[in-house]
Amino acid sequence: MSWFGWVRRRHLGTEADRATFRTLHTAALASPALRGGLTDSSAQRSIRHLRSLLAAPAVALTGTDRLLAWDGGQHHHAEQCVGLAAPVVADGATVVAGQSSIPCDDLTCPLRYVIVAPLTVEERVIGTFQVFAPSASAGLVRAADEVAAWVSGQLELGELDASRTRLMEAEVRALRAQISPHFIYNSLTAIASFVRTDPERARELLLEFADFTRYSFRRHGEFTTLAEELRSIERYLVLEKARFGDRLNVTLRVAPEVLPVVVPFLCLQPLVENAVRHGLEQKDGPGHVEITAEDFDREAVISVEDDGVGEDPERVRRALTGDGELDSVGLGNVDERLRNAFGDDYGLVVETAPGAGTRVIVRVPKYAPGVHQ
Repeated sequence: MSWFGWVRRRHLGTEADRATFRTLHTAALASPALRGGLTDSSAQRSIRHLRSLLAAPAVALTGTDRLLAWDGGQHHHAEQCVGLAAPVVADGATVVAGQSSIPCDDLTCPLRYVIVAPLTVEERVIGTFQVFAPSASAGLVRAADEVAAWVSGQLELGELDASRTRLMEAEVRALRAQISPHFIYNSLTAIASFVRTDPERARELLLEFADFTRYSFRRHGEFTTLAEELRSIERYLVLEKARFGDRLNVTLRVAPEVLPVVVPFLCLQPLVENAVRHGLEQKDGPGHVEITAEDFDREAVISVEDDGVGEDPERVRRALTGDGELDSVGLGNVDERLRNAFGDDYGLVVETAPGAGTRVIVRVPKYAPGVHQ
């Protein structure tokens, strides 16, 4: 029995272990709000947890020119925070100030010192973390600096997330801009050609065109499912077949297991457009496009293959590195977004040669942390 009791005490850990856990848990509670940037809302949601980290009588968060949140007693000192922040925002260095800097008419007020530490994002001071206490020991000053540095780190990570989102949105906007006006014109011309001869076919094609453009220009989400992406591609190919007729043959083979897999929005349609435009438009006689999506253990493997005119591998390599003159349908854009989402192991693989057609292979994990529709 005594041995069992000893094991349980070891399982609970030492007091130092428990203190470390409490600190990490408190920091984790503050982190989600701070990842949203330094705002009134994030400051108010996180400041109680920040005060707990230091067990300080009062703490404050400010922007560069206004108070964002206060937690603790002696709230009458809150009006001094903006003035205290000014020199720290200007110089970027922590300031420790005494009672002369935080005068108070309340003789019983325990707050005699304030530590004002900068909050920085990309080497720019965007606010301050202020700790009010009866004394300012070297240990408290170091602790305040460490908490401010941790807060800055969370804000920086939030800014990186926001920058990544803005970049992804910009890349999708750029890809939308590359949806060929020539394709749109040709599609509408093809639809118009059926208006008199086959009105029902014209109506069906117009609905396909509306659904295709609605999906391509939607405004929510950087990711979609493979099923949604393939559905849009089918609409695109219906419109192209209306134009090419029997010259365009399409084979689509998809394993049902991979349909729910999450992929970057508009990551496959440019590959199919490339197969049609650069593979078949320039080829004499009929051409064939084959799209497959297969289940390989923890990954889905999608390939887009055509038997068109092929391409110089060096030109493809340059297109994948972002050469805008060569990357007319956004291969480099797609490659970069795949790598950003899943890592460098998941870029495009292109197999091609003049006269030999082209095959583009996309591998995506069935599950990736932080990637969801």
